[in-house]
Amino acid sequence: MDRADKDLAFLLQYENIAWYNQGEVNILDRRVYPAKIDYVTCKRHEDVALAVADMVTQSAGPYTAAGMGMALAAFEARDFNGTGFKEHMEKAAQTLSNARPTTAQRMKTITSGCLEAALAAREAGRPADISVRDHCVSNLDARYRKLAAAAECLVDLFPKKATVMTQCFGETIVGQMLRIARERGVEVKLICPETRPYFQGARLTASVAYDMGCDVTVITDNMPAHTIQSKKVDVFTSAADVICMDGYVVNKVGTLQIAIAADYFGVPYYVTGAPDRSHSTISTVTFEERDPEFCLQAMGVRTAMIGVKGYYPAFDATPPQLVKGVVTDRGVFSPNDLASYYSGNNCGEYD
Repeated sequence: MDRADKDLAFLLQYENIAWYNQGEVNILDRRVYPAKIDYVTCKRHEDVALAVADMVTQSAGPYTAAGMGMALAAFEARDFNGTGFKEHMEKAAQTLSNARPTTAQRMKTITSGCLEAALAAREAGRPADISVRDHCVSNLDARYRKLAAAAECLVDLFPKKATVMTQCFGETIVGQMLRIARERGVEVKLICPETRPYFQGARLTASVAYDMGCDVTVITDNMPAHTIQSKKVDVFTSAADVICMDGYVVNKVGTLQIAIAADYFGVPYYVTGAPDRSHSTISTVTFEERDPEFCLQAMGVRTAMIGVKGYYPAFDATPPQLVKGVVTDRGVFSPNDLASYYSGNNCGEYD
């Protein structure tokens, strides 16, 4: 069977996100892409966790990195006895899961699955590191295919000529959305706010769109409302770091203000992804705040006077009344009825 990243952009190929091989994990440094194609090499699973915390990889990238980090942990413990191996893997799962607080629950789902794969391989006498990597690839294939199904539902909501605004880097769903639109003959013009301070929209989303032959335009983060009005945007869409069961959407900071502007101009906001059963309400989410110094510079060039203070909340929460629908592999759900997604023992995006 073909891997599910076939025919997608460079940034969406598994090896170009994070990849374990022979005792190390190589992670594409998204902080400098596309100006440079550079990889951070991790020799220990703690290095992988640090790379995630330091934003070497972002969006869904940390989930792949965490899985590959678990493969590296299995390599580290290859000569340990049974109890020592299990304890080492449990410690690695804890370290990797908590590299960034807002997405810890999703990360725990991934590292728990890798832990089970490692223990099963060890019991069967197979190399645990390779078995964990194979498990990661299988999970990536399943998630990519789920998001392809979600993208089918999302493109159903587009007119034949669609002007679409995104936020931050939706990663897999962006590539699948553009691939399916191309196959259907739907003409998409993508508008990407830059997403400071790491510029994921300008550097990552726009690069994927350009790689896939899409007409893409980058705007600064203070332009969305005017652009929605002047460019007649048809749809605002984003992925999410958490979709709470009460309908709140936690995503890169700036999503809320675009959703407010879209609502004012009568433009629907559709979020893509499965709702997170581990977050029954918005009150269960930990909102990460990052180093405020990053808001006082742009790509390493200082923009504010020394002594001026910064403030850097990494995420915001969009309330359900601003969300037209949650687009999943099972169709479009109201943000007020997300429990229905799990009827019939359906699994989430990262399960």
